[in-house]
This record gives sequence, structure tokens and C-alpha cells, in this order.
Amino acid sequence: MVDDTDPFLSLDPQGADWDRLRVTGHHMLDMMFDNLRDIREHPVWQPLPDDMRSGFRHASVPEHGVDAATFGEAFRETVLPYSVGNRHPGFMGWVHGGGTPVGMLAEMLAAGLNANLGGRDHAPVEVERMVVRWAATLMGFPETASGLFVTGSSMANFIAVIVASRAAKDGLSLRKNGVGGRSLVGYAARSAHGCVSRAFDLAGLGSDALRLVPLDKTFRMDTAALKAMIAADRESGLEPFLVVGTAGTVDVGAIDPLDTIAGIAAEEGVWFHVDGAFGAMAALSPRFKEALSGLEKADSLAFDFHKWAQVPYDAGCAIVRDPAKHAAAFAQTLSYLSREDRGLAAGAPWFCDLGPDLSRGFRALKVWATLSVYGTHRLGKMVDHCCAVARHLAERVASEPTLELMAPVTLDIVCFRLRDPALTEEQLDHLNGEVVKDVQESGLAAPSTTRIDGHLVIRAAIVNHRTMAADVDRMVDAVLSFAAKRRSG
Repeated sequence: MVDDTDPFLSLDPQGADWDRLRVTGHHMLDMMFDNLRDIREHPVWQPLPDDMRSGFRHASVPEHGVDAATFGEAFRETVLPYSVGNRHPGFMGWVHGGGTPVGMLAEMLAAGLNANLGGRDHAPVEVERMVVRWAATLMGFPETASGLFVTGSSMANFIAVIVASRAAKDGLSLRKNGVGGRSLVGYAARSAHGCVSRAFDLAGLGSDALRLVPLDKTFRMDTAALKAMIAADRESGLEPFLVVGTAGTVDVGAIDPLDTIAGIAAEEGVWFHVDGAFGAMAALSPRFKEALSGLEKADSLAFDFHKWAQVPYDAGCAIVRDPAKHAAAFAQTLSYLSREDRGLAAGAPWFCDLGPDLSRGFRALKVWATLSVYGTHRLGKMVDHCCAVARHLAERVASEPTLELMAPVTLDIVCFRLRDPALTEEQLDHLNGEVVKDVQESGLAAPSTTRIDGHLVIRAAIVNHRTMAADVDRMVDAVLSFAAKRRSG
């Protein structure tokens, strides 16, 4: 006989413990609201103290629990002050969105609901379908396009590579026979994100099957070279099946000539995919949307709401123009997952038929909340402002005799470096790298570095809605100050 009288058998609070947990929950919420409100008063980033790092690395699995208030205090002391810093307006080094209070609340609601969106017939699934439809139409795709939310563009690009390979001639046979007997090759610019090469690796095609196309003088794909490479591969007996254009390259924010690439893909009969991890969100801006011309012709698109759209991590999205080809690449039938005409097992196709995940969280809720509360008009103004701040930074760099701009500013990424005719190229690389670390450790700002034409440069991505012109000026002042100290030392 089962004894279910022990109050600890359920993990829910009992009796008055609900009230105590409610107080703790409100305290945690206030803590996060206060932290976001006062974020400018804190360092952008600070290193985790050695004793705290050691505490995490050597902590034992708890056998007996503590109350939620004790856990909340541990979070406040050991995690909150030492996060990556992307919520801060001075964070500019990587393309990380800043998040919003509304997104935070939506994440809390999703966690409370604890829905699995792998499948079944329930409202959260319909919310995701709705937001996927919104995303498709925002990007110029038809309302009938397929799609789903994933962790980020790395997974979205992987899904696109899989769908493209299955859409190739006799591609569905790859699901049973594997890719070993085929010589499929794809193409992307040398500036493409590394996750595209990794997708080829994970798909079993091999990273060498991704041909890297040279860039033109504006850091965009050289489309004449693309055509020549496709012709050479066909002549060698290989099977071109995919070309990837990038909307917003990771280094300088360049946008490949998507319209031209779309035409080449159509002529060659290959799948056209766009990696728009952050740059696709320029579609929110009437001013910058034209720069994405051709994106609407893509067969598939990968992008992130957790970058420029400011949705909390994680919220990547994959869109596929042809729903049938999307489903054919992933659909499976297992007896315990049988679909019904009614009841909880109705509502096919399920999202587990469109990607590799069966267990899936309710990512769409925070996207729905963000689009509903802020609207595309306000989000578009935010995109415009980020680009305006980037142009302000470029102008500030141009006005400083010891700085030089290293690439055109297409959207919101500015690459520049310290210059000094008395230093060798190797010494300049070292100076720029050390100054960036100095600035990061000061807590004043957080730029990063990249390499352009072999030179190590300072990179600032203006993605956070909180970043203003004064913040980039503060970053430049810090760069100049630390450089002067290093030169004098």
C-alpha cells in the first residue's frame, strides 16, 4: 500500500510555505528589476574571484536542500555581479542582445507553465506557429512557410543544411543510406560564421565539402568567383547543392549580395540559404531593409531573436519556404508518438517533425511578448538607433589621429585600431590586443578583437538597445587612455 502522507513527497510548498515562497519570489523579482534599472552603475564585466570560482568547481552535490531564499542570496552574491555583461550598455564586443524586463517576465511565465513543445495539441504550440508565421512575413517569406524555434543560428543553420541536402536529387535516400556515396558540396563566403562549416561536419558531409568563396573589396562574397567554383566542381563530378549568403558577417557586419546570389542559385538549381543571425533583423527598419534585398528569395533562413530583437537567450529561428521539403527532412513515426485526429495527440505536424529535438521549451512565448509589447515599429526604431550610434563611433574614430577605421560600417559593427608609425605590425597587434583587455578589465566597456586583412583590430558591435552615443565615446576614451599609459610605460 502506498503511503502518500509524507509532505516531502511532492516538491510543491505545503500550507504556509506557499506564502513564504511568494515573498521570496517577489524579492527575487525586485532584485532583478533593480539590477536592470541600475545597470549603468555596475561594471560592464568583472572577473569571478578565485575563491568563488573554486567554490563552484569543488562544490558537492547537495544531499539536503536549503530554502529558496538561501539559494536566491547565493545567486545574488556569486552570479549576478559576474555575468558576461551583455545587458550593460557598455558591452560591445560580441553580438549579444541586451534583453528586456518584458522578456524576463515572459521567461518566468514559460517556466511556470513548463510546456513541452515537441508536439501534442495545446495552446503553446499554436503560439509558436503564430510567431513563426510572423517571423516569415517579416522576412518577406510567404505565410505558408515552415519553421521552428531553436537554441540559436548554429542549430538553425544546421537544420537548413540538412533540409537542403534532403531536397537535392535523390536526397531523401540520405536518411537511410547516409552521405558516404555522394559528393555533395556547398558554398559560402570566407567571412561566413564557423557554425556553417560545423553544420557540414555534423551533417556528415565533411567540412571540406563547404567551399569558401573569396570576398570582394567590400568584404562581401565575390559572386563571379562563386559561379566559377560551381562550374569547376561540376566539371570534377561533384554535386553542388547549396549556397549560403550571409546577412551581417560576424567580423564587419557586411551583407553578401543576396539578390545576385539568389539568381545564381536559381540558375544552378541549388538551394539558397541565408545566415541572418543578427543582420536579418535589419528588416525591422524601413531604412535598412533594402540592404537585405534578395533575402526574401531564399529557400531557408536562420536568424536569432535573442540578438538585435532583444529577446532573452535563447531564441533562434529557422524558416523554410517549402513546408513539405522541411517535413520530409525530419519527420518520423514512432508508435508511442502516433498522431490522432482528435484528443491530445492531434495537431500534426508536430515541431519534432521539423527538427532534431523532441523535448522543446516554450521559447516562442518570450518572442510573442516582445513583439506584442514593443511592436515592430518601436523595434525598428531601435535598429535605426543602434546603426546611428555605430556611425557616431565611426566618426569619432575618424576624428582621432591615433585611430583608424578598418572596414566600412554597413549596419552596427565598427572595426578600428590604434595606429602608431613607430611600431611594427606585430607590435601594433600586441598593443591593440592588450588595450582591449585593459578596457574590459576596467569595467568601463567591453569591446572585442578580430582580424581584418591580417591585422588585429578592435571590434565594437552596437546591438544593445541601452547603448547610447555617450557609451561609445566612453569606450573610445578608455581605449585612448590605456594606450597612452602603455606607450608611456
